[in-house]
Amino acid sequence: MTTDQVSTERRDGGVLVCHIDDGKANALSMDIIAAVSAAVDEAEQDAEVTSMVLHGREGKFSAGFDLTVMRSGDLAAMSELVASGGELVARLYGADIPVVAASTGHALAAGALLLLGCDVRIGADVDCKIGLNEVAIGMVLPDWAFTIARARLSNRHLQRSVANARVTGASEATDIGYLDEVVPVADVLDVAVARAAELAALDPKAYRGTVRALRGDTLDAMHAQVAADRASGAIPTA
Repeated sequence: MTTDQVSTERRDGGVLVCHIDDGKANALSMDIIAAVSAAVDEAEQDAEVTSMVLHGREGKFSAGFDLTVMRSGDLAAMSELVASGGELVARLYGADIPVVAASTGHALAAGALLLLGCDVRIGADVDCKIGLNEVAIGMVLPDWAFTIARARLSNRHLQRSVANARVTGASEATDIGYLDEVVPVADVLDVAVARAAELAALDPKAYRGTVRALRGDTLDAMHAQVAADRASGAIPTA
């Protein structure tokens, strides 16, 4: 599938690469969320696809939710965007196939949460900001975001990363839990595709069953929290 902002391509080893490039900050709009979710559908439904890579644009993986919506004052639109973002993160985390992130640079707020939804996260060795900065900009994370942060971030860093809104560079992000590897920027996509191809060698049925057993409680909680947020229409604020 291809849109103006999201496109997919096939790589050797059964890897589907989903490129996100809005020409700007790769902010998560409803259109981008829907297109990435459709790419996950494509990957899961094609028997020849065994893993997926989520790839950002030069210097920017994702800067978070679309600020034109988040600053619009339209509470219904804001709530729907945040709930849809939660659905996408849960979708990645519970996907039937392994998902690898090729983090090309900045990954802030919802962009950092996208990283937490991926099995393996390869980051570019560039000057960038990675982290959950919501408290610094006057927001409280939605419940589903707390849930996946607790599941994926190092407990040693949870207080500073979430409550203190600490943002770091790529190298330190590996210790915190946002990234797994940092590689030269020119190699980030190729390394991510190679890691996805390695994961593709896993038995697919065993992988799906293990994801359900290992992540089921977290996923169930996230789905319930997203549904509650959507039903209430509330936006957590300071």
